[in-house]
Amino acid sequence: MFRGHETTRADAKGRLKVPSVFRVPLEAKFGRELFITSVTGDFITIYPLPVWTEIEERLAKMPSTDPSRSRFLARVNYFGQVAELDAQGRVLIPARLRETAGIAGDIDVLGQTTYLEAWNHDRLAHKFQHDPMTEDDYRRLAEHGV
Repeated sequence: MFRGHETTRADAKGRLKVPSVFRVPLEAKFGRELFITSVTGDFITIYPLPVWTEIEERLAKMPSTDPSRSRFLARVNYFGQVAELDAQGRVLIPARLRETAGIAGDIDVLGQTTYLEAWNHDRLAHKFQHDPMTEDDYRRLAEHGV
């Protein structure tokens, strides 16, 4: 389980240092292989490869002609790339995704239970200011006992 938040940076070669609070359980439970992607390009989603494989298995059960499936796969594959953590706990972010997600300066890494999100710090702060939690959000969470 990935929870919490840590701040990190990407180096000049585009490698993101995965904070040890996430890296240690990631390697212990899933290994070093990852799928790095995004649906929007606004931020990076870092999936342990076994977690991503489960998503692909569910997608494979959908009809190949389903437009939602096609749009999703087009986007995650456009931005996506299989990657591996190096010995220092860094992962190379694909250049296209690095550019669109604004991966420079301080990067916020958020635990999202089974995967990680990496956000440009300023972009995430802007999102929080302009996309607040709503009463509908709280109602939907309550429906699930949260």
